[in-house]
Formats: sequence, C-alpha cells, structure tokens
Amino acid sequence: MSALSLAARDSSTMLRRNLLHARRYPSLTLNLLLTPVVMLLLFVYVFGDVMSAGMGGADRAAYIAYVVPGILMMTVGGTVVGTAVSVSNDMTEGIIARFRTMAIHRPSILVGHVVGSVLQCLMSVLLVGAVAVAIGFRSTDATALEWLAAFGLTALIALALTWIAVGMGLVSPNAEAASNNALPLVVLPLISSAFVPIDSMPGWFQPIAEYQPFTPAIETLRGLLLGTEIGHNGWLALAWCAGLTVLGYFWSKARFDRDPS
Repeated sequence: MSALSLAARDSSTMLRRNLLHARRYPSLTLNLLLTPVVMLLLFVYVFGDVMSAGMGGADRAAYIAYVVPGILMMTVGGTVVGTAVSVSNDMTEGIIARFRTMAIHRPSILVGHVVGSVLQCLMSVLLVGAVAVAIGFRSTDATALEWLAAFGLTALIALALTWIAVGMGLVSPNAEAASNNALPLVVLPLISSAFVPIDSMPGWFQPIAEYQPFTPAIETLRGLLLGTEIGHNGWLALAWCAGLTVLGYFWSKARFDRDPS
C-alpha cells in the first residue's frame, strides 16, 4: 500500500474509534448539547419579549429569527469542548503511548479526533436547528445556494475550533483542566452579537464583541439564513476560520510530536 493509502486507512480507523466512544459514552455530548437548547428556550420564552422590545419593538418571532444563528454557533463552540476532554483523556490514560509503539500513521490519531468532532458538531447543529424550527424559526428567504453556504460556513467554523480544542487537550494535564481551558469557546459567543446587536451595547464593550471570531461568523450565518446584510463579515469569518485552523493544526502537531516526558 502507498503512504497515502496507509494514512487514509489509519485515519478512518481512528475516526471509527472516536465515533464508537461517542456512541458508548453519550453523556458528555448530551450535556454539551443541552446548554444551547436551554439557552434557546430561555432567551425565547423567558427573555424574548423584553429582548425584542429593546430591539426596536420587534415581536417574539423576529427575535427567534435573530437569536437562532447565534445559538447555532454556540452549539459548535460547546461541542468542541468535548474534543478537548477526549484528547486529554487519550494523552493521560496511556493509549497514546501504546499508539506510538505501533506501525501506524501518527497524524491519523489527531485526524480521527478532528473529523469525528466536526461530524458531531454538524449533528448537534442539526438537532438544535430542529428545536429552533419546532419553536417557530423560519428561513423562507434563503435560497438553496445560501443554505449550502451556511452549512459550509458551519463546517469551517467547526473545523477551526476543533483544531484549537485539540491543542488545548494536548497541553492539559487532565480532563478537568482541558474542560476549563476550552471554556472561552463557550463564553465568547455570549459576548458577541448572538443575542443583541453590537450597537446596542455600551461603547467600551463594543470592541470586545466585535473583534472576535464568533461575531462575523454569526452575522454571516444570519445574513445567509435571513437575507440580511452580510457586508465584510463573510470575508472576516473565512479569515478567522483559516487563521484558527492553521494555528490549531501546527500547535497540535508540534505538541503531539513532542517526545513524552
């Protein structure tokens, strides 16, 4: 077999391993998935009228349309926390040491985690999206091409954040530390344009919400699904995706290739 064939075979084996782990131990995935669902229901049914009134008198249906893209991005950020924990577990429980002694394509270990995490992210987004549709979210103005672009953007965000989460898992001494290190991936969507427009925030806080990766991604997804203006946010979202993917990949690779102490 060629080197490429061996790499593809070993990567698919590691992917199956990670998917089996997710199926056999679903509690972590369900706990991470529960957070965006609860946030969605909370902001729609508890704060919905108040939040919509503060946005120019929009009704609850309009606020549902506004908040769902942000919740979907929050779902991605929350799901990849599980990847950091899974990678940390592998590093600390000895299985990686065993893999290092075997004749396998070493990068396939990380590739299995990354591809498995992206698939879990997309499945989580579909489930949260189904809940959003059940409570009234509609995207009647989006064309098939815009839906495809929205799906592609979600996959790119998931890929970028997964590589960052893998790096966090590799540098963490245990699963608890990995979960704490990945916490910014959950917090950043909360201080973005997910729930209210940036121009409604205090002036000193607006740069914090604007100059971060989630805000352009949310605004781009919102524009694709609702037909609102995207402007420069599309290019910013793609630039963030590319930058984080490259950073996470080389960080993870360098850390993984380091000889164990």
